[in-house]
Amino acid sequence: MKVEGLHHVTAICADAQGNVDFYAGLLGLRLVKKTVNFDAPDVYHLYYGDEQGTPGSIMTFFEFPGARAGRAGAGMVHTVCFRVGSTGALDFWERRLGDEGVRVDRGGRVLRFTDPEGLGLALMVNEDVTDAPLAAAATSVPAEHAIQGFHGVRAYANDTRTTEPILAALGMEADFGAPGRWVARGAERQGQLKWDEAPAAAGIEGAGTVHHVAWSVADDAELESFRERVRAAGARPTPIIDRQYFHSVYFRVPTGVLFELASRDIGFAVDEPAETLGEALKLPPQHESRRSELERTLTPLRVPGR
Repeated sequence: MKVEGLHHVTAICADAQGNVDFYAGLLGLRLVKKTVNFDAPDVYHLYYGDEQGTPGSIMTFFEFPGARAGRAGAGMVHTVCFRVGSTGALDFWERRLGDEGVRVDRGGRVLRFTDPEGLGLALMVNEDVTDAPLAAAATSVPAEHAIQGFHGVRAYANDTRTTEPILAALGMEADFGAPGRWVARGAERQGQLKWDEAPAAAGIEGAGTVHHVAWSVADDAELESFRERVRAAGARPTPIIDRQYFHSVYFRVPTGVLFELASRDIGFAVDEPAETLGEALKLPPQHESRRSELERTLTPLRVPGR
């Protein structure tokens, strides 16, 4: 049993409208869910992905208005990597991002840049990966150039040896041809984790940093099985937690990165039609009684035309 690549990646932002403009407007991802942080319902939790919000495509953000700028350091993810289908797609994104004033760094089959709050992003071509593309339909992005889901994440760590048993318990495999790279290769999807040497400066959690990385599992039965595996490998997993659109287990690996295991058996259409995903504010049942208050408090969002 192996995790099925990445399920989602969750980061922090300070400006929800700027976040929507960048990820939905510029990158062409679909805003598939507009809800609140279940543990802090006064702030947004925004989800972007392909047309259905398929696990493996989902980039999410907690908005904390006025949050200080963060900085990735040891024990933190520093870059989120997405796939595109060709070097021609990289050409398209190099032009599109540059035209919008985004600084890019092109290196062969990789295009690196940051979002408006400093989160490291990369678009990659890897023709050895045969996963089905997970793309959104944005009118301003030709289908052949659309972002196709996650490739993986890169994180800073100085010593990864004590984390290796936990990665192995998740069914991940070390890539001995590329030191520090681990591959989560499931039956249908795969995702990568790459450890990089940490900078001297300590990390600061804040806007523009990743909060946690979620790996994809099938259902509660797999969640329970993986809970036992990672506990035996030295982790301290939480019980299964209901996140409405998936069920989750959390634990921090010895390098410091917060991992989540998230199920893919529920989905975002559980509380609204697939055709209108992301249009209305959706609240978990425990916070529905606060709807009027939250609708007055949360900043109204304009989603760029699709």
